[in-house]
Amino acid sequence: MLLIVGTVSLPAENLVHARPAMRAMVEASRAETGCLAYHYAEDVLVPGLIHVKELWTDQAALDAHFASAHLQAWRANWPALGLGNRDLQVYEVGVPRAT
Repeated sequence: MLLIVGTVSLPAENLVHARPAMRAMVEASRAETGCLAYHYAEDVLVPGLIHVKELWTDQAALDAHFASAHLQAWRANWPALGLGNRDLQVYEVGVPRAT
């Protein structure tokens, strides 16, 4: 499995415009084959900081995600939303266990 975690940021005043685009991205991604989890969450202390968490079955599923039309549409929105400071990392993970 592949786990993607990290953050992106945008001006806090643009969050109202970003939420519909983020919702569309999350819903479309969750419907993809191989997507086990896909989440965006606003930081409670830093306005405009969005935490990202994705879990994919394998590289083929992630590659298909990267080629998807909804990802291209989401990326096309970034300049207007002021989205930047993208800091995402991919990790290979095993079977989850409770802590």
